[in-house]
Amino acid sequence: MGFEIKDGQKILFIGDSITDCGRRDQFRSLGNGYVKFFYDMMITNFPERKIEIVNKGISGNTILDLVNRWEDDVIYQKSDFLSILIGINDIHRVLRKDEMWPEFTPENYRKRYDYILKRTTEKLNCKIILIEPFYISKDMTDSFRGKVLKEIEEYIEIVAQMSKKYETYHIKMHRIFQKYLEYFEPEVFAPEPVHPNSTGHFLIANEIFKLFKK
Repeated sequence: MGFEIKDGQKILFIGDSITDCGRRDQFRSLGNGYVKFFYDMMITNFPERKIEIVNKGISGNTILDLVNRWEDDVIYQKSDFLSILIGINDIHRVLRKDEMWPEFTPENYRKRYDYILKRTTEKLNCKIILIEPFYISKDMTDSFRGKVLKEIEEYIEIVAQMSKKYETYHIKMHRIFQKYLEYFEPEVFAPEPVHPNSTGHFLIANEIFKLFKK
């Protein structure tokens, strides 16, 4: 299964810092991460088609932040394709017991994810890609990294359930990274578990591009 991208269509990416990647600063307007790599793949494989790529990632965002800006940054854009990657900041806030941390529990993550997908399917006729949150680590001890790897499973399951409910595409990015970590150390893909390096971003872009490649 996959998508057929047509001339004049728009693809919108939304998420946190992993999507942002400086798109509002020195790397305007696509950032220097997977969104830009995906754009490069599209123009080199479909040079005859005019395809618009929009990056709406904002560093530090949670699912609550997406809810608060969904109308302006997603509904207003009227894109043909929508990619969502969100969740790692929600997990961190819960584990660190940050201020307002109860707002970011799995229960609230589910409720808000359900809201934005319901709103999108009601207002837009677009194809949706859900990228599950990921953590590039193999640490299964009782360290903070180990706790994240345990906590992330519930959030990943919620994304899977939302994908099934709304019949979206689901990229199992955490599983994909974990598979690659059977062959390479984590720093091949990221200097720390949250933010990929260029190789990690290329891997994400490549998984998305597979959906469009004909």
